[in-house]
Amino acid sequence: MKPSLKFGAALAFCAAAVLLPRSTLAQPLPSAIRTLAVEAARSPTMPSGPYDERGWLNRFYAPRKYVPAWTPSTAAAALWVLRQAPLQGLDPLDYDSDALERQLRAGGAGSARFDVALTSAMLHYLADLRVGRVRSEYHTRLPDARLKGYDPVERLRAGLAAGKLQAAVQAAEPKMQQYGRVKAALAQYRALAKQPYPALPLPSAKIKPGGAYPDAKTLFERLVLLGDLPANAAPPNDGIYTEELKEGVERFQARHGLLDDGVLGRGTINALNVTPAQRVRQLALTLERLRWLPDFGPGPLIVVDLPAYRLWALQKGSSAEMPLEMRVVVGTAVKTETPLFVGQMRYLEFNPYWNVPRSILENEILPKLARNPAYLTQNAMETVPPGASVADLKAGRARVRQRPGPKNALGAIKFALPNPMDIYLHSTPAREVFERSRRDLSHGCIRVEHPAALAQFVLGQQGPWSADKIQEALQPGPTRHVDLPRPIPVVIFYATASVGSDGSARFAADMYGRDAKLAQVLASRRSAIVSATGRSAD
Repeated sequence: MKPSLKFGAALAFCAAAVLLPRSTLAQPLPSAIRTLAVEAARSPTMPSGPYDERGWLNRFYAPRKYVPAWTPSTAAAALWVLRQAPLQGLDPLDYDSDALERQLRAGGAGSARFDVALTSAMLHYLADLRVGRVRSEYHTRLPDARLKGYDPVERLRAGLAAGKLQAAVQAAEPKMQQYGRVKAALAQYRALAKQPYPALPLPSAKIKPGGAYPDAKTLFERLVLLGDLPANAAPPNDGIYTEELKEGVERFQARHGLLDDGVLGRGTINALNVTPAQRVRQLALTLERLRWLPDFGPGPLIVVDLPAYRLWALQKGSSAEMPLEMRVVVGTAVKTETPLFVGQMRYLEFNPYWNVPRSILENEILPKLARNPAYLTQNAMETVPPGASVADLKAGRARVRQRPGPKNALGAIKFALPNPMDIYLHSTPAREVFERSRRDLSHGCIRVEHPAALAQFVLGQQGPWSADKIQEALQPGPTRHVDLPRPIPVVIFYATASVGSDGSARFAADMYGRDAKLAQVLASRRSAIVSATGRSAD
């Protein structure tokens, strides 16, 4: 993700309006408001975020002939809404709520500069809540098309007229269940962040049940606090790592992407020492990323969360059954990261050929061929066209593919979602990799743990494809291409914090460093706001 660090000129101008000298606005209120709105619309700077806000103020005020929109009571209600921004993982300071509060207390309601600044703040809050604060890989065109279905200007106008500003906020929130669950977890961890959280000492060696751990009582309290042990659990004997503690540690490990063996080692203690405040940041970043996602209608949906190494397949719009969940292997950090995108699964191939990508051919296959001329034969590979030479391969006049069979890197099935990066889902003959806690091991494609179950999910609407029929197709044989009757959206997502269907928060390592990058972009955005308004960053 490489969004620009600049900030929309219209927002900067309108945020600064609250600080303009009174002489600048020494004119009748409608004329002063119109001046501010027109100047904002004429900003020559193109926005770098997910929306173009330059004409919003004019659209909002023109139908009301630039008459002030806010009374003291409605302004107070709007500022209450902005103060709730932390519940959404947003920051009231982004909307200059403190300065607006001071202006309201000083009798600023009814002034042009206060009216315009509050309207601008509310419009940006609604837009940020609807589509996020920075442009993402999922929406590269400006403006974000979702703001056609949810127009902040019309929503604010309607909410203000009906005295229901909160309804405009609720309509802006993403409707997916995960968003509501992460919001709830964010509130929980904000509360945890207010409590003492002493660091647990690192053990000198791995500890199993019955072993000595001097801070067993603190560990017990930590597991109860985080919900991995029930509140009525029996405290451990002094300094002993008990079986009961092991059960809580296993639950904690499972929620944090660790090997859930119940062994108390340095990795587990380090994870236990991550403060709730740090978890709050992870959860807030997940809410931001969920706001980036397109609107998906009812029907099947597949989501792959890269740092969690998990795939979920669900029937969106239906709560009748639990989603299909499985472990996955994804692209290696730094070298071959799996990109984020939304694809459309369009067909399956049973017993597929593996067409070796050019990068793998050049970096891996050709060096191996130089050392072992029989490498292709030994690995069930062949050139296309047949009989091509190494020189042909180097010159790009030929390619390599691997035949279907037990050695094929794709296993028995490929789930195709055509895209320029040539990323797809597939099975694998290397089943042991799913037992690892860290599974960024591929060249970018996604290996799935239970390919037959996923095939059953995507082919479930086709009568002929029973579970037995799928198992039959998975057996060695000729390649078989099966088109899906309707494409299925596949979201390649990145979240180091999520919430399971049981309501428990789950956390993962920032393996691609995307949390750090997003936090930096948002901090730069904040600096731009501070610079534009001339206020303190504190």
